[in-house]
Amino acid sequence: MADQVTVAAVDLGASSGRVMLARVGPDLLELEEVHRFPNVPVEVNGTLYTDVLALYRGVLEGLRAAGRHAGGRLDGIGIDSWAVDHGLLDAEGALLGNPVHYRDRRTDGVMERAYADLVDAAEVYAVTGIQNLPFNTSWQLLAAQGTSQMGAARTMLLIPDLLASWLTGRQVAEVTNASTTQLLDVTRRAWADDLVTRLGIDRGLLPDLVEPGEVVGHVRGDLADQLGLTSPVPVIAVGSHDTASAFVGVPATGAAFATISCGTWSLVGVELDAPVLTEASRAANFTNELGVGGTVRYLRNVMGLWLLQQSIATWHADGLPADLETLLADAVRVPRFTAVVDPDDPRFLPPGDMPTRIAEACRDSGQVPPQSQAETVRCILDSLALAYRRALRQAQELSGHEVEVVHVVGGGSRNALLCQLTADASGLPVVAGPVEGAALGNALVQARTLGAAPDDLDGMRRLVAATQSTTRYEPTGDPAAWDAPDRRVRT
Repeated sequence: MADQVTVAAVDLGASSGRVMLARVGPDLLELEEVHRFPNVPVEVNGTLYTDVLALYRGVLEGLRAAGRHAGGRLDGIGIDSWAVDHGLLDAEGALLGNPVHYRDRRTDGVMERAYADLVDAAEVYAVTGIQNLPFNTSWQLLAAQGTSQMGAARTMLLIPDLLASWLTGRQVAEVTNASTTQLLDVTRRAWADDLVTRLGIDRGLLPDLVEPGEVVGHVRGDLADQLGLTSPVPVIAVGSHDTASAFVGVPATGAAFATISCGTWSLVGVELDAPVLTEASRAANFTNELGVGGTVRYLRNVMGLWLLQQSIATWHADGLPADLETLLADAVRVPRFTAVVDPDDPRFLPPGDMPTRIAEACRDSGQVPPQSQAETVRCILDSLALAYRRALRQAQELSGHEVEVVHVVGGGSRNALLCQLTADASGLPVVAGPVEGAALGNALVQARTLGAAPDDLDGMRRLVAATQSTTRYEPTGDPAAWDAPDRRVRT
């Protein structure tokens, strides 16, 4: 095992990107944020786009800063991001316009039409194991059929793979993120060629697959010079879906755990050795995403802190005070279950006036809407805890995987009220932290390839547990008190 390596972990979230400098050794795991930049979608003529060139500029600025901090020498670079979104490239490798954002409305109705006319929903799940979401890559590609952009496209690259190709010149698809496209055979860890053909998608768009830990290539010489890097730097495929990296960064010391990767989205579930492809699993809308080390992340996507983020943005736009710490302190004093909603209600998916939508959802279910900002915040957090409770129970029932502790990683781990509510609702202890779980997992996979981290997930997680701080929340009250609010949401 190498004494120590220094790597750059590029972690792109739904609202911001960051480049973290990581130092990893047998007993060492340190992160330093060297650059952070916004990730703000841009709407043009009614279409919502990801500003991928701005993200790439932010990545380059971050790598330049990482190089300065490391004396010009980086041992590796890894990139992770959110899933499903992609860029289309022409025959010369040029990007055919900014990627359309998954929250754009172009996929409305596409999934339903595909299941009516092209493929059987149960068959698709049996092959891919992927939760039905209207913005899956499969439906995005169908929505683009017939456009001039699709006519010129020769390659599709998911966001981390696109950025890695600009650094190295090599076009590949890392398998953990590729599994979210609903075009991959989850059992074989290979593209589902028959399904792709039946959907009318050009199989040639899908590049060769690589597993986490494989060296994609090296930073191009001219670019390395621009970034002030003094030696060839390998770009290493990590768990490029940020949740795959976050699962690596869980400080678990046993197998009986569940994970909530909590940010703009909340990914709630367990880690398995094989997918769960039963009809009951499909009916519950659980997803089987591939993970690091041959694992499967069996989970549900919950709308997450998006509801709170959009509420705060709305209040700011209206000139109202909206300091998060103050809002959370006020929400603690609001009685629980004053109002609850289903966070996965489709009305909450697009950006916009979330407090008004929450009020509408409450009225539709016969409840009195929140009457203040604090009540709106409490409604969101109670509702998220209820959604986590349902997902955790279903994950155990459907997979047969027992859970004794829940690990919350990501930005939501700093939300003490949400973590305590999650413990209360589930009746399970919650271990919150680390905040930068995805970046830690990213760095650990790189370090494993470079010989400076344990070879197995258990060893990497023990290193996280030994070096990162966490907070434990014990459940209080009777979990059965959450039964009635849960029924209120589901009816």
